[in-house]
Amino acid sequence: MTPALLLAFSLAAPADAPATWTQWRGPTRNGFVAQGSAPWPKVLNNKALTKIWSADNLGPSYSGPIVSADKVFTTETVDKKEERVTAFDRVTGKMIWQVKWEGATTVPFFAAKNGSWIRATPAFDGERLYVAGIRDVLVCLNAADGKELWRFDCVKEFATAVPTFGTVCSPLVDDKSVYFQADGGVAKLEKATGKLIWQALKEPGGMMGGAFSSPVKATLSGQEHLVVQTRTALAGIDLESGKELWKRAIPAFRGMNILTPVTVGDTVFTSTYGGTTQGFTVASNGGGLRAVDGWSLKYEGHMCTPVVVDGHAYFLGKDRKMTCVEVSTGKQTWRSETGYSDYCSLVANGDRLLALDSKGKLILFKASPKEFEVVGEVEVGGGDAWAHLAVCGDEVFVRGLGGLTVYKWK
Repeated sequence: MTPALLLAFSLAAPADAPATWTQWRGPTRNGFVAQGSAPWPKVLNNKALTKIWSADNLGPSYSGPIVSADKVFTTETVDKKEERVTAFDRVTGKMIWQVKWEGATTVPFFAAKNGSWIRATPAFDGERLYVAGIRDVLVCLNAADGKELWRFDCVKEFATAVPTFGTVCSPLVDDKSVYFQADGGVAKLEKATGKLIWQALKEPGGMMGGAFSSPVKATLSGQEHLVVQTRTALAGIDLESGKELWKRAIPAFRGMNILTPVTVGDTVFTSTYGGTTQGFTVASNGGGLRAVDGWSLKYEGHMCTPVVVDGHAYFLGKDRKMTCVEVSTGKQTWRSETGYSDYCSLVANGDRLLALDSKGKLILFKASPKEFEVVGEVEVGGGDAWAHLAVCGDEVFVRGLGGLTVYKWK
C-alpha cells in the first residue's frame, strides 16, 4: 500500500478508530499490526483470551479474515459448487450481508489434502472488497452491501485454463489499481472499473502455471516497483508500464514457490520447497536494475512467509520447527527444539510474535535472535487453521476451516 493511500485512510478515520486488517498479512502487508497498537500481554494462556463471538458452520476456506472499522469479511466454498462472501458486524457477529457466485474446481489427487476450496485473502480499500475466487476470477464488491461492481475473468480474458491447483494469489490494491497473479501472468487492473491496464510475465498456464505467492511493493536500489514470485522465478515489475526490471531463477520442486517474498533494504528474501532459503540484492545497473548473487542456506521454509524484526526473519521450516535467520548474512541463529504443524501464519507487534499453526494453536514468543523463547501457548481449535491470523488492537481473529472466532486480549 502506498504512503499516499495510508495517509488518505489516516485523514479519513477518526483518531480513536479501531485498528483494522485490510489485506493479506495485514495493514502494511508485512505481518505487523497497525502502527501505534498497544503492547500485547506478557504471557499467553487461557485466561489471557476471552471469546467474544463466533460464526460456526462456515464452509471451508483458506482465506484470512478481513477486518474493517465496523465489519469482518470471510469467504467460503459451499457444497463444492459456489463461493460465498459474508460480512459480519464486527462488535456483535451478526451477519449483515452475503453474496455468492458459481465457482469451484477440484485439485489433483496428490494435493487433495489441501482442499478444493477458496484460498486467496481478499483486499479492502475502505470502500470496496476485492475477492479472488479459486477459478481465477477477481470480483469487486461494494463493502457496504455486497453489491457486485465488476468482475475480471482471467481464464476468459487471457485464454488460459482454470489453475490446476486453484487460484492462490491474494490481490494487492493501491490508490487507483489492483495487482493480481493469475494463471496467465501478472495483471494490473483499474480498481474502479476492472479494466486491464497491463499484463506481465505472461505464461501459458497449466500444471506449472499460476502462482502460489502474492505480489508486494518494494523500493529496491531507490526504485519502487512490484516484486513478484512465480513458480520458477522472482522478478521486479515496473508499476506504470509492466516492464520487467530484473529477474532471478528460483528453483523449487514442482514449482512450489509458495511464500510471499520479503524485502529488507535492497535484499530480497525467499525460501522454497525442495530448494533453499536465500537472499540476494537488487542493485543499479546502468540506469536499470539487476539481481546480484547473495547467500544461500540449505533449509526449507517453503510455506510460512517470514516476519522480519530488526533484520532477522522468523518463520516455520519444512521440518515444522521455528527458526530465525539473519537477513543480511543468511546465518541461522536458532531453530526450535519443539516441532509444530505443517504451516503457521505470523503477526508481529514490537518484540513479540504471535503464530497460529495449522492445528489451531496460538504461540506467543519473543522476537529475539538469541533464542526461541515461548511466553505462552493456547489451543483455539476450530479445525485446520490455514487461514492467516488477523490481530487488531486487543482483538484476535481466528479463521479455522469450519468457522471464525473472535477473541479479546486481557
